[in-house]
Formats: sequence, C-alpha cells, structure tokens
Amino acid sequence: MDNRKILVVDDEERIRRLLKMYLEREDYIVDEASDGEEGLEKALTEDYEIILLDVMMPGKDGLEVCKEIREKKSTPIMMLTAKGEEISRIHGFEAGTDDYIVKPFSPREVVLRVKALLRRSGNVQVSTQLNRSKDLIEFPHLIIDNDAHRVLANKKEVSLTPKEYELLLFLAKAPDKVFDREELLKEVWKYEFFGDLRTVDTHVKRLREKLSKVSEEAAKMIVTVWGVGYKFDVQ
Repeated sequence: MDNRKILVVDDEERIRRLLKMYLEREDYIVDEASDGEEGLEKALTEDYEIILLDVMMPGKDGLEVCKEIREKKSTPIMMLTAKGEEISRIHGFEAGTDDYIVKPFSPREVVLRVKALLRRSGNVQVSTQLNRSKDLIEFPHLIIDNDAHRVLANKKEVSLTPKEYELLLFLAKAPDKVFDREELLKEVWKYEFFGDLRTVDTHVKRLREKLSKVSEEAAKMIVTVWGVGYKFDVQ
C-alpha cells in the first residue's frame, strides 16, 4: 500500500500520539500540529490526503481553521470534538467538514472512518481509465466519473471535497427532480436535522463557485427552486 500523508491537529498530545500510533500501523505518514494556527499553516503549505481536526482548541478553533482551509483547498477534513450536540455538527458541516467523530472515540473506528473518507474522496489510487469507466454520468458540459471520483467541466477537472462531490452526484443521478433541503441533508449527509438548513445552501454555493470557474454552463445546471430546494437541470 502506498504511504499517504495525514495531518492530525489537536491540542492534546495524548490524542495526537494515540492517533499517530494507530494510523502509522496502517502505513500512513502522520504529521502533527498542537494548535489551530500551526495546523492551518501546515494544511495550506503542504499536501495531505486527509486532515483530522479538533474543534475545541485555544486560539483559533477547528471551525475557523476548517473555513480558512476551504477557501483554498479541498482536502478531506474529519472533525474531532467532545461536543455531540446537533448544532455542533451542523456548524462543522457548514464550515466544510466531510465527516465528524465525537470524543471519546475508538482509535480503530477513526482508522476505519479515515479509510472510508479516502475512498469517498477518490484520494485512494484508482487504476480505472476515464474512457474505460463503467460508472460514468455524461452531460454536454459535465462528466462525472464515479469509478475514479473525478468531475470534468468542459474537459477540465474540478477539485471538490467529498461532500461537494456526493451532493453533485446525488443531484445528477436524478435530473430535473426537485429535492428539498431536508431530503438532501438526509440522503447526502445521512443526517436528519429539521431546523437550520444552511449546510445544504453553503455546499451548493461552493459547488457552483467551483464549477463556474471552468464552466458557467455546468454551474447553471444546479438550479434553485425557490421555496422548495434544488434540482439538476439538463435543459
């Protein structure tokens, strides 16, 4: 297995050492940061396959770090936090996190979740060629290669976070069908929450912005249905 580099950002040395030990057993290369400022600097200057990010840290907290990373990079992020309340999870998803695990956690579970997130993000090497892909969704200005987890807009690759990719794929698999925000939260985030639905709106906005940088036509395929939700328009 190829070595993959992971950044662990947590102000508790015990947590960092524990995660480092379990991840290194799986042949991951683990880099550490003890606070938000150091974690942000490393996240922006180096390339990691995934970032494990504690929420509650002195100074710059994990939510701030996540938001700033998302302004420049699509690196998969898993939040680590002692808070299990719904509102904390929603804030994490709004900030752009891709997965969420609550302390105290089993290190083995973290390793399994890391592997699952890497598979979903497409950061695990996939040998399938685009032209040989079996799971391919094609539109005039957009191609989604689900075998390789690649998105091409006007033949240019678009870098998406795992959740942005999953949202686009879910909408594209049901063209012209309107989904409300509650349904999208349940299906894409596997999470039922019927209050603050900004998580969906935030991800749709980011997705459109990334697509529009290479193809305005592709970005316009994600249509807002006012008072209801969103749909993927193939007209």
